[in-house]
Amino acid sequence: MSDPAPLFPVVRSHLEALSDDIGIMQHAVGAQPDPRHGYCTDDVARALSVDVLHAAELGWTAVAPSVARALRFLRAAVDPATGRFRNLRAADGTWLPGMGSEDAHARALRALAELAAATPDAGLRAEALTLFEWALPPAVSLSASRPRAAALVACVIATRTGRPSDAASAALRSLAGALWATVGPAGQDSSWPWPEPVATYENGLLPEALLLAGQSTDDVMMVERGRQLLDWLIDIQTSPAGHLSPIGNDGWWPRGGRRARFDQQPIEATALLLAAQAGREIIGDERYEATMERCYGWFLGANDGHVAVAIPERGACHDGLTPTGVNSNQGAESTLMWLIALEGIRRVRMGRAIGIRAVELVGGTS
Repeated sequence: MSDPAPLFPVVRSHLEALSDDIGIMQHAVGAQPDPRHGYCTDDVARALSVDVLHAAELGWTAVAPSVARALRFLRAAVDPATGRFRNLRAADGTWLPGMGSEDAHARALRALAELAAATPDAGLRAEALTLFEWALPPAVSLSASRPRAAALVACVIATRTGRPSDAASAALRSLAGALWATVGPAGQDSSWPWPEPVATYENGLLPEALLLAGQSTDDVMMVERGRQLLDWLIDIQTSPAGHLSPIGNDGWWPRGGRRARFDQQPIEATALLLAAQAGREIIGDERYEATMERCYGWFLGANDGHVAVAIPERGACHDGLTPTGVNSNQGAESTLMWLIALEGIRRVRMGRAIGIRAVELVGGTS
């Protein structure tokens, strides 16, 4: 394995530039926020997840205003009639009509569970869990595989908070069964191991959910299926040169068709990194740590374009890798994916360093 890519300190400059009193704006023109597209629950939830990660480095006081803003947004997003999170909000704060996406609902649940599991503040934990449980019933009825997977991960995290509710435990079992019915081993085609006719977006989320839920429910078959899908994603997205080459979103990869090489999206690198993190923790194979490093390296130039996608000095990220270079825009999703990937690698390397130091302290080195 080549030398690891450099690690960078937490920088929230671009995150703050994209944000105002309402939330984080979806899109940017270059580095400038684009208010024409307003806000979405998806990105506010991801920003909350980043706040939780940054609290470990900066302290909770540093992220408290951002956490409070995200919670205000998510409280306002819940539709009292359905319990579903609305998704799109205009720059003036008004909600756009229509049912929010399943993805938005599931991502909000995951962020709330992460906050509840991590915060040392009992009041903040109770607030996050209350909102989580209010929005939990509709999650059981989510029909698409990725929202099911994200909601399932949320339930796994929620059961680790020290205050697992019967509702969260029941939803975990229900969502695990529903996801298994969709992506389980029945009818597998050895020529196409992926459980869908097209490999599309955030593919790593499926094996991540299977691994975490399988561990949580002691389901060996679910863990094994998660491992199979993760290993396939790693194999087909590792270039001959050894760097990450994600499936592009300009056509995706239909079974029997041509795989899109571009445009490669930051969400694919981070989703695979998180899945590999779950594999590392649950299966213990060192290969998954190498995959995490490969995903991180993609942001910094170890990719098909040999160009940095992230801008670490501002905590920003370009909106994708195209055949001619990076997309110059630096919107919320891409930036948040970089920040999540950075903290994932920081934790892995810190854990490794602590382990090495512990061996030295007990005289385990020659």
